[in-house]
Amino acid sequence: MRKKLKDIIFPKGSIMRKFLVNLKQNGIRDTISKISSYDTKSHNNNRQAYKKWIMENEPTIEQLEEQKNRKFLIMPKISVIVPLYNTNENHFKELVQHMLNQTYSNWELCLVDGSTEKNAKIEEISKQDSRIQYQFLGNNLGIAGNSNKAIELATGEYIALLDHDDLLSDFALYEVVCKINEYPEVEFIYSDEDKISEDSEERFDPHFKPDFAIDTLRSVNYICHFSVIKADLLKKLAGFRQGFDGAQDYDLFLRIAETTNNIAHIPKVLYHWRVHVGSTASASTGNAKPYAYEAGKKALESHLQRIGIKGIVEHGELLGTYKITYQVIGNPKVSILIPNKDHIKDLNQCIQSIIKQTTYINYEIIVIENNSVEKRTFEFYEEIQKQKNIKVITYPEKEFNYSEIINYGVSHADGTYILQLNNDTELLTPNWLEHFIGYAQRKDVGAVGAKLYYPDNTIQHAGIIIGIQGTAGHILKNLPKKKKAYFGRQGYVQNFSAVTGACLFTKKSIYEEVNGMDKELAVAFNDIDFCLKIREKGYWIVWDPYIELNHFESKSRGYEITSEKIERFKIETKYFQQKWKKQLRIR
Repeated sequence: MRKKLKDIIFPKGSIMRKFLVNLKQNGIRDTISKISSYDTKSHNNNRQAYKKWIMENEPTIEQLEEQKNRKFLIMPKISVIVPLYNTNENHFKELVQHMLNQTYSNWELCLVDGSTEKNAKIEEISKQDSRIQYQFLGNNLGIAGNSNKAIELATGEYIALLDHDDLLSDFALYEVVCKINEYPEVEFIYSDEDKISEDSEERFDPHFKPDFAIDTLRSVNYICHFSVIKADLLKKLAGFRQGFDGAQDYDLFLRIAETTNNIAHIPKVLYHWRVHVGSTASASTGNAKPYAYEAGKKALESHLQRIGIKGIVEHGELLGTYKITYQVIGNPKVSILIPNKDHIKDLNQCIQSIIKQTTYINYEIIVIENNSVEKRTFEFYEEIQKQKNIKVITYPEKEFNYSEIINYGVSHADGTYILQLNNDTELLTPNWLEHFIGYAQRKDVGAVGAKLYYPDNTIQHAGIIIGIQGTAGHILKNLPKKKKAYFGRQGYVQNFSAVTGACLFTKKSIYEEVNGMDKELAVAFNDIDFCLKIREKGYWIVWDPYIELNHFESKSRGYEITSEKIERFKIETKYFQQKWKKQLRIR
């Protein structure tokens, strides 16, 4: 086949070809912006680091041989379905070879070709193994239609999804069967993934995903590849639906999430997403398939309608992400609890930002006085209490104990919802309470957190994960406000293990359900402990980046630098670690 002149001058996959594609699609301004922001040194370092990670974490040749000889108690047939359409012969040959290399052998490859003309080479490659089934349709039924035809060929207990230009790792099916034996009730499995160059010479851009998280999924199709579904469930759902091409998998995943809780994540890279001009995997052609993002929005709207939740779906700040604004039901009261010891300048700024900006009317502010000594503090209290929705209560104990202070505040709150708020915060989002209530009113949500910034416009809080340094820690800390994080995680709603008590919203009934905040954690980890208790009850913790505040952290209390404070921190750390030993995976 003769090459086109542009393919000779600007080979597919070359930097110049990507530049021209981006220039044509997005214009000169966007293209220049991408070039100016591209950090070559960081890019190369990341790729080198990932190569090292692959060497250290993926099976050796000897280990792959051992996998081939392993006998499982449960040995299901896995049907890998691949819809074909004008498929690149070299990519297809490589796809089949990786299937033949699988260390788990009870599989079948179900191929349905929607191309308008037969490709003799594709047919010939398909005849290499009796486990490969190939059907030529003669017409293109679309991604959903072609995939459903492939599902009809499947005879396995589980069905795996694979695109025609991508690859599975040689140990992908082995890991899936390991998970099935570990968790026999599992109905939906997904893995981590990375990208692979058009010539298959380089793997890069690994996506290490969280375990299943419903609000994260409602924000972005983070699951994507590699997905394996129990055949009975897929048939029950009638496979892929027409009208969602480009987001047909997203629509399916949302319907699966409505149907089963038996979902498992394999934290290993089992799928290689090929990057080439025109593919959605290509960073330089993010707008290659704009219809896919519209289809994703439609899938999400359909999902909300099915589960009976009213909300407006919009495209998020990042391409391929979505923002849901949930409708507030009724007019519930919110009690905003603000502990304070002197520091009336900070407290005044906090309160004034709430009064001036908040668009939701039904709220009260409860200042919890904690051993202030300055006369002007009490004069300020008298002044602010002239407003009917502000009151000051006095915590009776002399020792500082944040958990007890909040518990005391909750006992004096009239609201259906409670917002813990530090006195050294400043509100930036007027409709914050509507956002908070929208999530917290759901039966499956236990607590909601916000996005907090340091005064220098870097991130202070964007969610908390456990396990960092044996306890827990904030992610994205010190990331500049406008900078994109790993897979855009600074910019869409997600589920986390915990959110900070500096701005933590929940139902008042949750405090009663989990027996309040733990008084043994007077200073450290009390908010994380509270969230983990909520998670233990089966609720989600939500972080919403569309709620923003400035946080002048540690102005009120200072840092843990005295010997007494250091000792207290050690005691509370040990207590927290012992209490959550299993979750922290401490031996």
